[in-house]
Amino acid sequence: MRTEKDGISVRAIAGTHGVLFGMDATEAARAGLLGFALGRRDPAGEVRWLRGFKFFRDTVPDPQPGERRSTRDHPVQDFQWGDWSREPGTVVDHVIQPLYGTPSDLRPGPMLELRVPTMAADADHAVFYNRGAIPSQAFADRFGNVGPSPEEQDDPTNDKVRWLSRGLLEAALGFIGTAGPRHELRVAAYEFTYGPIARALRAAAGRGAKVQIVHDIGDRRRDGTLVPSHTSAANAATIAAAGLDGAANVTVLGRSRYSSITHNKFIVLLEDGHPAAVWTGSTNFTPSGFLGQSNLAHLIRSPALARAFSAYWDLLAADLDTRTMKRRVAELSPEPPAPLPEDAMIPIFSPRPKGMLDWYAAAMAQAHGSVMFTSAFGVARDLAEVFARPGDHLRLILSERAERDPEIWRLLTADADTRIATGARLNAETIAAGLEGAALDQWFRAEDHFRREGHIFYIHTKLMALDLMTDSPQIFTGSANFSANSVESNDENMVLMRGPAFRAVAEVHATEFMRLFNHLYFRTTAIRLARSGRGNPERAAVLDPDDRWVARHFREGGYHDRMRRLFR
Repeated sequence: MRTEKDGISVRAIAGTHGVLFGMDATEAARAGLLGFALGRRDPAGEVRWLRGFKFFRDTVPDPQPGERRSTRDHPVQDFQWGDWSREPGTVVDHVIQPLYGTPSDLRPGPMLELRVPTMAADADHAVFYNRGAIPSQAFADRFGNVGPSPEEQDDPTNDKVRWLSRGLLEAALGFIGTAGPRHELRVAAYEFTYGPIARALRAAAGRGAKVQIVHDIGDRRRDGTLVPSHTSAANAATIAAAGLDGAANVTVLGRSRYSSITHNKFIVLLEDGHPAAVWTGSTNFTPSGFLGQSNLAHLIRSPALARAFSAYWDLLAADLDTRTMKRRVAELSPEPPAPLPEDAMIPIFSPRPKGMLDWYAAAMAQAHGSVMFTSAFGVARDLAEVFARPGDHLRLILSERAERDPEIWRLLTADADTRIATGARLNAETIAAGLEGAALDQWFRAEDHFRREGHIFYIHTKLMALDLMTDSPQIFTGSANFSANSVESNDENMVLMRGPAFRAVAEVHATEFMRLFNHLYFRTTAIRLARSGRGNPERAAVLDPDDRWVARHFREGGYHDRMRRLFR
């Protein structure tokens, strides 16, 4: 969706809970450009301008931490911005207006308007991302960095829970809530410790739905002994607390004969005995899965895909040994053709023989528009070598942390078109550690993370997205981390999609990936500047008083130029 007026163009890319805007300007239109105001037109016809955290020093010399001001007075100095407060299946009139003049005497340019619908929650493909940004100015402003207590986490109606879930939990509960006497729910769970999900399944059984759960109960060794896993006891406790074990219409099964971990987190919905839909993605059935680390879920209403997942669930429920499981999975889910056919949607299950990691690397190497990739536990060498190759398109990585292996890090940073954003928060170290100019704590509230224990705090999403903004996007997502273990040893699932049929799905992933990437890239940069003592990090908070900011967005081959071109 695109509109243009007087040398200014705007493209809207619609998600489920947000819209990403890509702006562009001709040479004449960008002369004297101070930025863009973004807003919404309400039913009465009034424009409600979005608010931002960057200000002109000329007009706001002494901001307060957490202060926000209208973009009509302090415009966005970027050619990409988002409205992240949309609801699924709604239509909103968005307004974008360039501003010229001086900070104290702004002159409005042409007003561009776009009526943008978001993806509906009941679409055949419905994609949901949680907030995944607990260390944020919004969380600090709204909740004072006080996360939900265990009691609050257990309440889906709690304000903090709803804000952090951002529709992900509501969508899961809504999916389970559709099940009645004609339905069956087949659950495959690694970590199954979230009371609201367990209670929703118990309620579905109470309505007459058949509920079957296969979960990690520990590692059964060759001599038959069962060694508890880190999640098996907690799973059992949650199942017992919800009254699922022994309840009418409920069957609870254990997965124990696995090689590494039982990493699945999916639900198959059957209607009148026929598979109809699949809930899958990266979200464990835990409080952290829905409310903490970034996660996504993809609800796909496809009988063909649901049949494949249901057959895979049968293998899990049989608790086959690893050798037999690999053979049966390879029969059910053979390696896909390369390249993936147009408009194909193919499930890939694990554990399986070697090969898929090479397949992913080859697919990524063929990308020509962009690569968007998430990494929770590091990047496999096969993929890192692809990132290291010189290219002429952006390759963006959302990572839990900086790569610990020096050689992998060298590969990931070898090409300037690969940019990495890592999990981070603004705190005393990053916003007040001897920074040049005004300390950033003048502008921002310190942030915190309410989770104190665990391994993954920021990026748990599993996504490889190739050429999302082209006519033939490729989307690979599910439970797996694109690692050797995820292919050869773990119980895992992935769904591979390619082609024009998935353009709407691609737009959702593009909006959400960039929301998270921009959020963490800003913090990654602030930390680097604070630790190095180089540069002036105040630029992260202060607007330029003239059009000097524009030049970097049109420096051919540069990062900002490529980003502008990608979304224009």
